Amino acid sequence: SDRLEVWNPGQLPPPLTLKALRAPHPSIPHNPLIAEPLFLTRYIEKAGTGILDMIKLCKAAGVPTPQFRQDGGQFIQILRRPPATVTAQVTTEDTEQDKQLWDFALRDIARVFQMATAQVTAQVAAQVALFCREPKSAREIMEHLQLKHWKTFQENYLIPLIQDELLERTIPDKPTSRLQKYRLTEKGRAWLAGRKP
Repeated sequence: SDRLEVWNPGQLPPPLTLKALRAPHPSIPHNPLIAEPLFLTRYIEKAGTGILDMIKLCKAAGVPTPQFRQDGGQFIQILRRPPATVTAQVTTEDTEQDKQLWDFALRDIARVFQMATAQVTAQVAAQVALFCREPKSAREIMEHLQLKHWKTFQENYLIPLIQDELLERTIPDKPTSRLQKYRLTEKGRAWLAGRKP
């Protein structure tokens, strides 16, 4: 394949444009309730730099810079392989070097994407931790985070926080009770205290 495409639901928030992404620009989070704890807990140093980092990494690796487009409610990033060089004597060594360069570039770019994903997840975890210092129902937590999809909330945030022993159920013997609430554990309080500036 000649490219890697990453599709994310959503549009660029105004006033950001596709052209504006290629220059220093402000961070305009879709959900400031989630973005603020990420910054406060020092998971990010400066918001709004991820795309510029991707462009810089591509240039450093000698691959084409990413392309961005919006299509039907999707924000799409396209990372292209370097163009093949045609010479009279293409050697196996040249091909292997091209492959290694491409693999190196993709690993670095994928790392940026993974960091962004981990930051969002950590950001939500920090927001849940702050909110659940007192027991809260799952519905209250979702409303606080402005999340609507129960399965995503449960799989990506609630269950991992319980498994990591940062949150606990108030009725542990009845996980599906309509009266179930969630609160920060002692471990969760220590985790949260260690992240405050």
